[in-house]
Amino acid sequence: MTAATLLSYDDALARFDPVLGLEVHVELNTASKMFCACPTTFGAAPNSQVCPVCLGLPGALPVLNERAVAAAIRIGLALNCSIAAECRFARKNYFYPDMPKNFQTSQYDEPIAYDGWTEVAVDEAAYRIEIERVHMEEDTGKSLHVGGATGRIHGASHSLVDYNRAGIPLIEIVTKPIIGTGAAAPVVARAYVTHLRELLLSLGVSDVRMEQGSLRCDANASLRLGQDAPFGTRTETKNVNSLRSVERAVRYEICRQAAVLTDGGTVTQETRHWHEDTGITTPGRSKEQAEDYRYFPEPDLAPIAPDVAWVEQLRATLPEGPGRRRSRLQAAWGFSDLDMRDVVGAGALALVEQTIGAGAAPAAAKKWWLTELARRANEQGVELAELPVGPEQVAQVQALIDTGRINDKLARSVFDGLLAGEGTPEEIVAARGLEVVSDETALGAAVDRAIEANPGAADKVRAGKAAAAGALIGAVMAEMRGQADAGRVRDLILAKLSP
Repeated sequence: MTAATLLSYDDALARFDPVLGLEVHVELNTASKMFCACPTTFGAAPNSQVCPVCLGLPGALPVLNERAVAAAIRIGLALNCSIAAECRFARKNYFYPDMPKNFQTSQYDEPIAYDGWTEVAVDEAAYRIEIERVHMEEDTGKSLHVGGATGRIHGASHSLVDYNRAGIPLIEIVTKPIIGTGAAAPVVARAYVTHLRELLLSLGVSDVRMEQGSLRCDANASLRLGQDAPFGTRTETKNVNSLRSVERAVRYEICRQAAVLTDGGTVTQETRHWHEDTGITTPGRSKEQAEDYRYFPEPDLAPIAPDVAWVEQLRATLPEGPGRRRSRLQAAWGFSDLDMRDVVGAGALALVEQTIGAGAAPAAAKKWWLTELARRANEQGVELAELPVGPEQVAQVQALIDTGRINDKLARSVFDGLLAGEGTPEEIVAARGLEVVSDETALGAAVDRAIEANPGAADKVRAGKAAAAGALIGAVMAEMRGQADAGRVRDLILAKLSP
């Protein structure tokens, strides 16, 4: 289906009511894997972090990672879930080349946490998201398709498999059907994943770097004829790996399914692939039902029975909730409700907080992340956190402004250098010659030339019309390539032209 055959979003919402379901996979930041002692360092040489256990070799027996269990319980508690008095692992049987055991050790009907909830706010409306379960499992390996133009299996000449990721502790957070969102459905989906990312980061259980795959979202969407009608057939868009893409993928599926149904067709229950470059989804495989996986209890792992006292100890370690944290930071920073909503909506809360922690004023931190850097991220089609510019560097740029060494215009050139990997802000200012000119002689000469070249504006300033100095200031700034203090230039002009 092409974009031309899609139903418009407004038309889709006029005819159908969307129902969402979000499955978020979180790689934990434990030092070792779920069932063995192999390290979990991202970016290690392929197949250098494997052993007989995570490769599923005969006779190798798993041993459960206690820290992974503790992290799962803390996540469940933070999402207001009940913690199971006893639960167990199961074998989920299916074949993928990157899954060495031909089954995944997961949890099926006995998750570690269940029946929770959380809330997200979108445009001052609150949406309650019901949590079906939080369960533990192990991640699979990774297939690398070589020789094609897209990195996908279609068109590739051959595939390679890296098993380093196989066995890394994975937590899956599954919502119940999300209803009642109406036209806000895609934005609510993004807001939920943003909220979850913020929550997990505050818990310290994962680095939640979507670009590295440590947080991935499977977005389920279906359409029904009205709020009282039965649910429609759902599709599952797999492994969406950015906040922006979560919103775009849900919006696209709503428009696509609406077009299929409007044309008298039926929606196929299937997994779908999201294409970031084209902004569309394409069919993957028919969606299995639970019985297709032939779940059965994992015979090599004993049931888990978390001690009540231990659960309460873990509850005591929970940080303040995202809502309370936002309120505290808003008050501390002096932001309006609209300011804070913009920061949260842009996924910049942690970045702004860290920039302020590095020494920048709140208004300055917000300004750079929500204007200049947000523009760059949008142009590149990435999230703010994926830019090669960090909070400490933004604070260093602002410090150069605060000390008068550069101005806002020159700061934009510094950000160009940071994005190009040219070094620290100090090094970029020196290499590009960006420092503000403070030589009074040079400034005075430039002012004299501007006055001589613009006699009409100069006469107006002599007549007491100070606003006319703007043209002279602009001429000086242009001559000095923006490397002059506009305030100092104005003072010199008024001093030279005063009666």
